[in-house]
Amino acid sequence: MRFDLGIPVPWSDEDKENEQVHLMSLPHLPPQQRLIVGYALTSKKVKSFFQPKLERLARKKGIIFVAIDQSRSLLDQGPFDIVLHKVSKVGVPKQLVISKEPSSIPEAVRKARLGLPLVVKPLLVDGSAKSHELSLAYDEFSLSMLDPPLVLQEFINHGGILFKVYIVGEAVKVVRRFSLPDVDKREQVSNKGAFRFPRVSCAAASADDADLDPSIAGRSCAIQLPPRPLLEKLAKELRNRLGLRLFNIDIIRERGTRDRFYVIDINYFPGYSKMPEYEHIFTDFLLGIGQSKYRRRLSSSRTSRPNPKTDEIASSF
Repeated sequence: MRFDLGIPVPWSDEDKENEQVHLMSLPHLPPQQRLIVGYALTSKKVKSFFQPKLERLARKKGIIFVAIDQSRSLLDQGPFDIVLHKVSKVGVPKQLVISKEPSSIPEAVRKARLGLPLVVKPLLVDGSAKSHELSLAYDEFSLSMLDPPLVLQEFINHGGILFKVYIVGEAVKVVRRFSLPDVDKREQVSNKGAFRFPRVSCAAASADDADLDPSIAGRSCAIQLPPRPLLEKLAKELRNRLGLRLFNIDIIRERGTRDRFYVIDINYFPGYSKMPEYEHIFTDFLLGIGQSKYRRRLSSSRTSRPNPKTDEIASSF
């Protein structure tokens, strides 16, 4: 099960080997003008792609390459006539909603072809501590001991780091958080039962400034933030589909990959106090709504027919 978000979702072994480049073209410019091409690529790709011969020829033809700062919004940069970036894949782990008797869970998991271990989440979220509890089920026997209604989601190794993406209107802010540790094959065989975890991403300190475990810190791709263009496109798509302007997305990067991401959770009106600079972002959001409503009222009043009584009352003050 995956979201169709206008971003390539399915991947294969061939995708792993062949890097893809996506061109997002804007209206054509007259030939006498310069063409500004923004690019958001890995350092390895930049070194291999931008050869001196290409750069000389591009300058001769009026093409200017500009590096995109992926920590900043695209709206604050450019303008770009073309944006060049590597395609990232966004999916959703296989999951299954369970509302029947616990004894039916192992068979339901087999039919759905979900692989162990499985993340166990409560189906109903009411703000209580219990509604945010997570468990990791390692074997089929433990599945029949669970307490429905719940959601079972395939666990994907992701280097112990998740990315919380906060959306406030048009603003997108992302922070790193510690997450569940990876599970190797030895643990999967030796561990039995379902182990309960706290509300991991909230209970743990931010991974932005913390001292990471050497096994995590040594893998730079595990902690590198997802590409900014990807986050903005994903946020826009979800805003349109969900009809929400205040929500957050939990995203993980599959261990051993640079551009394979999974959305593992979406929360409506999350705890914004944990978002850096939330005071400025949120108040700007509210002011923007207020100004938009004021402009609409002003436009409506100009096009509406005058009311003699209203005009008379107004002139008496």
